[in-house]
Amino acid sequence: MPYAEFAPAKINLYLHVLGRRADGYHRLDSLVAFADIGDRIAAAPADGLSLTLVGPEAAALADLGDDNLVLRAARLLAAALALESPGRLPPGAALRLDKHLPAASGIGGGSSDAAATLRTLGRLWNSRLGEARLMALAAELGADVPACLAGRPVWVGGIGERLEPACGLPPVGIVLANPRRPLPTAEVFRTRQRPFGEAGRFAPMPRDAAGLAASLAACRNDLTEAAVRLVPEIAAVLDRLAALPGALLARMSGSGATCFALFADRDAARAAGAALAAAEPGWWTASGMLLPPAPPPVATQIPRPKS
Repeated sequence: MPYAEFAPAKINLYLHVLGRRADGYHRLDSLVAFADIGDRIAAAPADGLSLTLVGPEAAALADLGDDNLVLRAARLLAAALALESPGRLPPGAALRLDKHLPAASGIGGGSSDAAATLRTLGRLWNSRLGEARLMALAAELGADVPACLAGRPVWVGGIGERLEPACGLPPVGIVLANPRRPLPTAEVFRTRQRPFGEAGRFAPMPRDAAGLAASLAACRNDLTEAAVRLVPEIAAVLDRLAALPGALLARMSGSGATCFALFADRDAARAAGAALAAAEPGWWTASGMLLPPAPPPVATQIPRPKS
């Protein structure tokens, strides 16, 4: 497999729901970061499109067939390239997804896989589509895919289409935990009852993990209450994470059920993660670091496709 891309876990360090539009989409405000924990997409030249699933979490995707976001991303990019170069033979690829992130878990596994597919196939197929066009394709695949295509810390606004680099995110260790309960995003939004909130952005960016945790403590995840009603085990996960030695902050990511705790560094996160895995062998757990920002910072707004 000559072309490969990492598909990192997406972490909503906070997530505020600001309102709901007439079309049903919710307006959001979030600080999104990515961890060095994730899946991997690889691609090799082939006559047609195919996908092989491997890895410890592959079984959860086995029934999706052609509806897998990886194949959807591949077909969308192929169609865009065909429009750019009429008469060009349809591109093919043998794709391989090494799946380590649990499905429907609030850390953008499918979205990150789709974004990594766009990057991988863009290189394999020698795509000359510009960044704006790729971001527009990403938005067609899902609200989280543009942020995952950026792959570095961003402030997210609108319904997910407004991205602004979150410069200066400090080094932070992280432990992820999921009680092995898939939780569809739409169901969480339908269950949400709390009033709409305000934006939680802060400046300047804190210089260390403790400062970041302190700034984040003034924010929240507005979907937590709804997620706990649907999956009560989330409350136990949050309690266990908050009680880990060295934990600076514990919170749910996205629409759940994955939760996270922040730590001063990788060693602290690794030790806490190992202790949690030993105590809760039935949970999915992982530890690592948040990925640093990548220059140059460019603010982006992606046009929302018409539905």
